[in-house]
Amino acid sequence: MALDDTEAKSPQTETGGIAADRLRSIIERIERLEEERKALGSDIKDIYSEAKSAGFDVKIVRQLIRIRKQEPAEVEEQETLLDIYRRALGM
Repeated sequence: MALDDTEAKSPQTETGGIAADRLRSIIERIERLEEERKALGSDIKDIYSEAKSAGFDVKIVRQLIRIRKQEPAEVEEQETLLDIYRRALGM
């Protein structure tokens, strides 16, 4: 009895209906990206340390980065509300 294409696949290629090679490739790519993210996190931490040693307030630097990610209209609305709330509290 001849084996058709689906029966002829090796256990390494397909196991339990799962394409093992494809799964392995996906897992390895994710692992590489996780390592890159870890390295980038370390680099960012180093830059914040550099900013601190240069006399910058790291909390404010983080806030500026967060603001720069926002749309200008959103930033303006937040600043307007902050001003209104400060005046309401007599600040």
